[in-house]
Formats: sequence, C-alpha cells, structure tokens
Amino acid sequence: MYPGNHMPFAADDVARYLEDNPGFFEQYAEMLATIYVPHPHGGRAIPIAERQMVTLREKNKALERKLHELVEFGQQNDAIIERLHRIALSLLAAVDLDAALAATYANLRGDFAVPQVGMRLWAEGEWHQPEFHIASEEVHVFAESLSNPYCSAQPMFETATWFGEPATGLNSFAYVPLRGRKGLGLLALASPDAQRFYPDMGTVYLKRLGELVGHTLARLLG
Repeated sequence: MYPGNHMPFAADDVARYLEDNPGFFEQYAEMLATIYVPHPHGGRAIPIAERQMVTLREKNKALERKLHELVEFGQQNDAIIERLHRIALSLLAAVDLDAALAATYANLRGDFAVPQVGMRLWAEGEWHQPEFHIASEEVHVFAESLSNPYCSAQPMFETATWFGEPATGLNSFAYVPLRGRKGLGLLALASPDAQRFYPDMGTVYLKRLGELVGHTLARLLG
C-alpha cells in the first residue's frame, strides 16, 4: 500500500488520463522541459519534446521512402506499358503470319530483353513454320489449363527444347497461353536470371502480352 492507502497508477491509467485531459500540459507547460526520456537509438536521455521531433523525423523519412518506392513502381509500369504499346503497333502492322512471328520475337528479345523465346501453335491447315512442330499431349493439356500465365524455376515437359539451346543455363520460365476464339498455342519465355520469372510474381502484363499475340495470330491464321 502507498501513503494515504492509494494504489499506484498503472501506465494505462496515466495514458488514458492524458488523452482525456488534453489541457494538462497547458496547465503544467514548464513540466515538459523537465521530463527526459531515453533516446530511441540509445545513449543519453533527451527532453520529451526532442523525442517527439525524432519520432516525426523518422516518420517523415519512412514516408519519403514509401513515396520513392511508389514513384519507382509507377515509372516501371509506365515503361512496361510503353513496350506493350510498341509490340501492339508491330503486330498491327504485320501483314502475314511470318511478319507477326518475327515482330513477336524481335520485341520480346529486344524491347523486353527476354533472352530466350519459344512458341508452339496448333491450328488447322498446312503450316511450314517451326512453331507448328508437334507438341506433346501434356503440353496441349497444360496450355488449355492455364487461365493466367504460369512462372516456374523449371521447364515444363519438353519445352526446354523450344529455345534452340540447352536449358541448363536457364533458371526461370514463364508460360503464356495463346488464344483466339479457342485454344491456339503456348508462348514460352526463359532467362538465366532466377528472379526474372518466379511463381509469386504478378502476371497481368504477361497476360496482356498473350492476348495481343494470340489474337493477332488467330486473325492471320484465319
């Protein structure tokens, strides 16, 4: 027990009292100059007013970092949108299938800096392009099962042979379904950079890319 049989105040009681009585420090303004608290980063004790300034500066720095991240993210998105715009223009200018395929590969390897690009298509008719080489039933089923692009650290099925070189130096893969009015094929992207395509990455731009390529090829295939 304390003198006068008063129980000590709990910290929550003090905090609640100050919240409920905002005029306390106006009445006891001189007290602010006498209250010292530990520095948040260790060392000497500092006045409570200075401690508040440290807190505000740290919050300001955190907001600046967040703003910088948002600006950087926006710039990256703008750059991707610009690349999608350029490949869309190239595909619109394609007058036949060979031109559309060439535009797709050129833009992905050049503008998007994707080191390895492979593709398989299936459509009725006689087509001489290597993209119409037979794909396994597993690849057909895999492509038809995709509602969104799929990213992996390993090549799927026989797709490792689509890139024209051993897949041992490739460490990340993205698979984009190509569709027109119905299933059309599969676009495969690969990189030696393990972080270029990874399972949890966002795929909205890859999906838009697949829609552009798929609808263009479907139109030219008739």
